[in-house]
Amino acid sequence: MNTRNASLTVLAAGSLRRALTPILSQFSQRHHVSIHAQFGPAGLLREQIESGAQWDLFASANQEHPQTLLDHGLANSVMPFLRNKLCLTTHRARVSQTTNWLDLLTDPSMIVGTSTPGSDPSGDYTWQLFDRVEQRRPGAGEFLKSHAKQLVGGKAGLQVPETEIASAWLIHQGLADVFVGYAHYAQWLEHDADIAAVTISEADNIFATYALALRSDAAQPLATYLLSSDIQQQFVSAGFALR
Repeated sequence: MNTRNASLTVLAAGSLRRALTPILSQFSQRHHVSIHAQFGPAGLLREQIESGAQWDLFASANQEHPQTLLDHGLANSVMPFLRNKLCLTTHRARVSQTTNWLDLLTDPSMIVGTSTPGSDPSGDYTWQLFDRVEQRRPGAGEFLKSHAKQLVGGKAGLQVPETEIASAWLIHQGLADVFVGYAHYAQWLEHDADIAAVTISEADNIFATYALALRSDAAQPLATYLLSSDIQQQFVSAGFALR
């Protein structure tokens, strides 16, 4: 297919913004395609598509939203894209070499912030993590579900400045002491004097599979580009893992 002078609309999970934006620019310049990109919580983007929003490629932070579009006849193909996992973000002063993620997360004095389940896959993955906490420490996971603050990712969520990482911004604003979010942000926080990422053990972590949905063949060249080995390595350099 000749993509010259074409245009594409890309709807993508907000967690992809920093990595995907320069990659879309590369593709646009190389293939002479105008790309309009909108980033946001994948569940809300899926709802926009279901309500008739224009789109060509949807990059979701889970597989369920693209599959729903496919099942409803709104997409013509779905494919796995990248992988991610969770980590905790907190004040650097709270972290030492002996800090245990489970102790930190279940400290009742901490204000725990999350994204919004249903609207944002990050929130869904966080609730899955809370289920694992419940298995490890009965009562603690249910306490987190009832007391954690769903600060972002929902229709009424806070609007984080585009240049900010949500977890760090929320902590800087005093809105949370600990935030549960994606692990790929850890490398972006390394130079923040006040914020640190805390690793969640592999055995307890929740692993996210991102997926692409295509509305038509028009987006196939872009999907092929995003799945190519060179571009996948760019995502790895941005903290993601291969599908």
